[in-house]
Amino acid sequence: MKRLLWLGVGLAVGAIVVRKLTQKANEYTPSGIATSLSQSAGGLVESMRSFVDDVREGMAEREQQIHQAFAEGELYEDEPDEAQEGNR
Repeated sequence: MKRLLWLGVGLAVGAIVVRKLTQKANEYTPSGIATSLSQSAGGLVESMRSFVDDVREGMAEREQQIHQAFAEGELYEDEPDEAQEGNR
């Protein structure tokens, strides 16, 4: 009975190892490399999209500040805050 248990454990471990090795080998085939590159490019595109959205949001906020100052008849000083100068 013990031998049967260890045979089953050995078969399970062997199957897992073979499966992992096959997956690793498929990563180095042309289709695996193409898939990896497309996923990397997709991540880059998403990062750029997020950056552009952040910049647009900042621009809209700044534009709102300018419009508000203009509506109140104030002179809008477009100089960085002192807190921001310390970060430079």
